[in-house]
Amino acid sequence: MSQPCKRYLMYVAQNYSYAMLRPLQAAIREQGGEVCWFIEGNEADPSYIKADEVLLTSIEAVKAWRPDAVFVPGNVVPSFIPGIKVGVFHGFNSGKRARNGHFQIRGCFDLYCTQGPNTTERFEQLAAEHGYFRIAQTGWPALDPLFSPIIDNPYKAADDERPTILMCSTFSRNLTCAPVLYDKIKALAATGKWRWLIQFHPKMDPATVEQYKQLQNENLQFVETDNVLPLLQAADVMLCDTSSILLMFLLQRKPVVTFRNQIPSGHLLNVTDVEQVESALEQALQHPAALMTEIEQYCQELHPYMDGNSSLRVLDAANQILTDGRAGLKSKPLNLLRQFKMRKKLGYWKL
Repeated sequence: MSQPCKRYLMYVAQNYSYAMLRPLQAAIREQGGEVCWFIEGNEADPSYIKADEVLLTSIEAVKAWRPDAVFVPGNVVPSFIPGIKVGVFHGFNSGKRARNGHFQIRGCFDLYCTQGPNTTERFEQLAAEHGYFRIAQTGWPALDPLFSPIIDNPYKAADDERPTILMCSTFSRNLTCAPVLYDKIKALAATGKWRWLIQFHPKMDPATVEQYKQLQNENLQFVETDNVLPLLQAADVMLCDTSSILLMFLLQRKPVVTFRNQIPSGHLLNVTDVEQVESALEQALQHPAALMTEIEQYCQELHPYMDGNSSLRVLDAANQILTDGRAGLKSKPLNLLRQFKMRKKLGYWKL
């Protein structure tokens, strides 16, 4: 792999960005690079910055530090920040919307690091169409820890031999399964035949969250966390709806039962009636051969890497474009309106 450049900026706009970028930070540090962080706006909490991390608190400070590359798990980044701009995505294309932002090109990036063939193919088409950015299929850095054992996982129960079901749900009123399945989950948890872990999207209706918290007992634990990977590792089967977290679970080659999924496919056990949930979970726990084959084929298209080295591939791709430069690429669009909005949001008007 090529030698790292000196300085890399982690560009944060949401709290979820921290866990997505820290595996990349670890890879940079292992290669001797420097890392600083910058927070855009007020939706990300600066208290999540760790003691050994450096936060730059202004655009002036960022420009003075002069990063060589900027890693962004969001959709936009200002052009007035130095360095090549690298898009690393904030999730998978989950199919929640017909017109999904996963493939929207906003003229901000020099390089997109794609997760697997089913995103790479479309982005390569877009790269040929637009002509001002490159594509590298690297896998998703956020998942590197998923493929490494977590020591002392707090959600595993070594002395409990029961299967563990992880229930996750999105917050969207039209897609969430949580309110509809409440009575069924309450009844299933009362039987004690399975151990339940419950985790919802941070924007879930507080009333629904409180309902599920009240169910906690020796069979069911409600979890609030900014790092879901230990939960994914601790469970045997997931119960979900159309949340993108189910894709992360599938990549462990573990079955997912979905309730009224928007795009039901062969790699999921999808049900549409509450009374079908229990039997579907029982089926999933048996790991039927046909289902596991479908899961494997889907994972090869979504994210074929299980080596925990996606961060290294992203870093190598960024370093390569720094070495090669933008030769053969068109100039990025000026994006005057978007850049004006970014300047206004960040309160920065200097050239």
